Amino acid sequence: MAAESLETDGPRSSMPAELHHPHSKYSQWKFKLFRVKSMEKAPLPCETQPEIGASLGISHPTASNLEVDDGVGPASVMKLCLGGKSKENVEGPGRRVDLKLQEMDTHMDHLRCLCRVCGAALRKVKGPVHDVHGDLDEVSKCALRKMGCKFTSWPEVILKVFKVDVTEDTESIHPLSFCHRCWMVAIRGGGVCSFTRTKVPEWKPHAHHCYLCSPKKPSFQRTGRKRRKVIPKAQTLAKRTRCDYGESIAVGERRALRPFGDRHGPALRAWKRTGIRREQWVRNITHCQKDHLSTKLISEKLPVDFVVSFTCLVCDHLLSDPVQSPCGHLFCRSCIIKFIHVLGPHCPACNSSCSPDDVISPAKTFISALYSLPLLCPCDGCGEHVRLDSFKAHCLSHEVEKDAYQHSLEFDSYLLANKGGRPRQHLLSLTRRAQKHRLKDLKTQVKVFADKEEGGDLKSVCLTLFLLALRSGNEHRQADELEAMMQGRGFGLSPAVCLAIRVNTFLSCSQYHKMYRTVKATSGRQIFQPLHSLRAAEKELLPGFHQFEWQPALKNVSASCSLGIINGLSGWASSVDDSPADTITRRFRYDVALVSALKDLEEDIMEGLRESGMEDSACTSGFSVMIKECCDGMGDVSEKHGGGPVVPEKAVRFSFTIMSISVLAEGEMEEVTIFREPKPNSELSCKPLCLMFVDESDHEMLTAVLGPIVAERDAMKESRLILSMGGLPRSFRFHFRGTGYDEKMVREMEGLEASGSTYICTLCDSSRAEAAQNMVLHSVTRSHDENLERYEIWRTNPFSESVDELRDRVKGVSAKPFLETQPTLDALHCDIGNAAEFYKIFQDEIGEVYKGVNPSREERRSWRAALDKQLRKKLKLKPVMRMNGNYARRLMTLEAVEVVCELVPSDERKEALRELMRLYLQMKPVWRATCPAKECPDQLCRYSFNSQHFADLLSSTFKYRYNGKITNYLHKTLAHVPEIIERDGSIGAWASEGNESANKLFRRFRKMNARQSKAYELEDVLKHHWLYTSKYLQKFMEAHKDSAKAFQATIDPVEIQDEENLSLEVNDF
Repeated sequence: MAAESLETDGPRSSMPAELHHPHSKYSQWKFKLFRVKSMEKAPLPCETQPEIGASLGISHPTASNLEVDDGVGPASVMKLCLGGKSKENVEGPGRRVDLKLQEMDTHMDHLRCLCRVCGAALRKVKGPVHDVHGDLDEVSKCALRKMGCKFTSWPEVILKVFKVDVTEDTESIHPLSFCHRCWMVAIRGGGVCSFTRTKVPEWKPHAHHCYLCSPKKPSFQRTGRKRRKVIPKAQTLAKRTRCDYGESIAVGERRALRPFGDRHGPALRAWKRTGIRREQWVRNITHCQKDHLSTKLISEKLPVDFVVSFTCLVCDHLLSDPVQSPCGHLFCRSCIIKFIHVLGPHCPACNSSCSPDDVISPAKTFISALYSLPLLCPCDGCGEHVRLDSFKAHCLSHEVEKDAYQHSLEFDSYLLANKGGRPRQHLLSLTRRAQKHRLKDLKTQVKVFADKEEGGDLKSVCLTLFLLALRSGNEHRQADELEAMMQGRGFGLSPAVCLAIRVNTFLSCSQYHKMYRTVKATSGRQIFQPLHSLRAAEKELLPGFHQFEWQPALKNVSASCSLGIINGLSGWASSVDDSPADTITRRFRYDVALVSALKDLEEDIMEGLRESGMEDSACTSGFSVMIKECCDGMGDVSEKHGGGPVVPEKAVRFSFTIMSISVLAEGEMEEVTIFREPKPNSELSCKPLCLMFVDESDHEMLTAVLGPIVAERDAMKESRLILSMGGLPRSFRFHFRGTGYDEKMVREMEGLEASGSTYICTLCDSSRAEAAQNMVLHSVTRSHDENLERYEIWRTNPFSESVDELRDRVKGVSAKPFLETQPTLDALHCDIGNAAEFYKIFQDEIGEVYKGVNPSREERRSWRAALDKQLRKKLKLKPVMRMNGNYARRLMTLEAVEVVCELVPSDERKEALRELMRLYLQMKPVWRATCPAKECPDQLCRYSFNSQHFADLLSSTFKYRYNGKITNYLHKTLAHVPEIIERDGSIGAWASEGNESANKLFRRFRKMNARQSKAYELEDVLKHHWLYTSKYLQKFMEAHKDSAKAFQATIDPVEIQDEENLSLEVNDF
């Protein structure tokens, strides 16, 4: 029977079978050779030979303190290879002692005798011994409080005094106590400093040449004597006699002794006690008794070899998250990692080299066979056979069904259990790993409750429990702080709030980090979040975070969703000579940026659906999004250091604004607008898409850079976006309007001649003479498709006409239009252009040009100087080189006309100027208003009459200036405003003011993110400008506006110029 038992229970023997054969001629010397290699193996729980210990004559003095192994409890199946001859490496027939674990036990005994701080032996220092991870006793606490120290545990004191963090200590590497001498050093230093030079030793894991188990003796090195081998303090086993080999028989690959009666009874108990001790060592390493499943749960009677193949070679449990070593052995992932951390990077089975990075997952066939093992449910009254892969869910269902009161009673009894050993430590004094282990069951119960009752919000449940505990303990101050933090206010600001403060106050990374450290050091609280938390919050707000889908897929556009900032030259079409692009540009992909902008408006969209009375689940399709596109040059953006660069560094920005979102519900005939941008001309609503260092006058370069954007825009027109909004996938279609362009940019994109051309208007085909003769009666006739057709005529000249005839046929089209623009009027530049024209009329009236004089250049300069002096004296308007928005708003008022009339000699001309300004101020709100039908309905109704009267004044009283000519913006103001408002509903809402206002932001962000590389600098500017326009951050900024201003004042005391001081330039002033 013993032979059969060994034959079935010994599948993991590493000893050759020929060494055990009783009739082998060379069995004796081969066994000696094998002993030299010292192949060690841990005993198996099924090996129960009573003759092992008696044949070796082993007696253990510590065996009386251990229980007798009855062969039922799980045992370790570790197999260790220890090199070198040693009397301790004795291999019993069928059972062996694991000396590696004995060495670890000896090493830990040495550590318990040393001081954690100074490394001295505790027995050599007089006084009591103190626990490193314990709480302060009353004597120590009183002594430290008198010196101003409020710490309550020794880890805090040791960290402050000796600069050593002991919270992550492990029992197998670090001592658990410190001596009374180090205690006195900490007390004398008041718990904050040390007045002695205590050198803290560096504690290392146990190794082959451990300085604790095998200390070096300098005396041996000095005299040159041979160093004596240190014998470990583990239990020494007697060397086997020759008669033992003759009595052994071979059973497969295992060795056993023939039974000789009861003479080996005492030795059997000793061997069993050694197995129990070794099993306890393994438990101290893996701590997996309650995590992994025992092989006894297998419901069917399976072959032992088959079961062993699914057993971990470290913990002897069923494999959990199995991994395979390079040598082919299988372990639980957590067990092999803990084993390697404690005992070194080698395989427990064959002692070959094995590190955590070398393990791999086993074959899928093996995993499927493992998960299909039938297990018997251990719950009372169940008895169900469950597969391994569904065993955890089955047991969890039993836990959920139990009464909550019984759970609390069982858990309380479990917490109070203490099975001996050292006194149970407080929860806060444990390491993080030990805390997780102790609270594992409680965490499972709380997680089950959170999943069932609170939708999986585990954090809120734990914080609420903590809040209730504070309230019950009358610690209301700390409870108020916690409640404020849970509600998003109070001391600890959320990362989104910190990001909003950083972006809106234009703080660089170094400036924010300096503020973070300063506030934390002065207040003692972490009010602001560190930079890595802000970067995590950035990812959710920047394009490339959300998943989406296009149906049908976009043509020539990648289907990737996680795409951030890309090179604007990607998709660059090579020219004939393959010359590289002399520019730097960075952009977002158009569709990815639109998705991020829509997700930023998710709360507003869902609120709009609720206010409109629509059912959320019924509105999943039919969403229409109106996009306003803007593009304009920013002028010279070079950093002015000294004289500045010789060549100006010009830049162009392309941006977009979501103007409105409407939805057509099922069964309805009209669309309902659920979102409308309240401030369409603010820089906070104008999202940047592309930044490029290029001159806006360079038509070829601008065409090449914006070409990919145009292609993506055309592809999105023919498809629809599927995006999750409010927890449901919804369908969006996009409509684009390119209206945010000034006169110069429109002519560039539509291929028209410059603004000084004969063909004055970008909306109609009239020439300058025709527009001056008939100032009012014109209609919008130009379009993008018509300009493309005219360009083909200009390129091919199909009728063989002369240059003048061909130019008259194409009406000023001289280049290929590459970007579709909406035929409209830019309100901002129209206001600036008209103000520049009135400024010139004021000069002519001061000089009485209407009398027919032909003034010289010096006379015009004197008139201008007189006008500037008068405006500066009366209105405090400083002269400007070029007209800007602020100057234009101050100049176009009745007050400014009265000031100018003081310099005009004729009363008749004064009255004409007043009438001209009065009519202009009646017409101006119509094209400047966001919704003129609501804001200025009277002016809208009288616009045609006022424009006709205005045109009559220009053609009669001011005929000297407008005889056969008129400016571009005056022509559009008088002729096209009513038609555009009737078509679009507004002109002011579609202006480029938001894009122009962002010019100053570009310079501020560039100064904030100054870097050596312009490419990286442009990426930072684009990223922070996008975050600046985030609605999500703007809401946080509104709530913390006062705190942000206070912090900005403390960090950057330089006065910030008013945001309205914009420098919007025109070239025709």
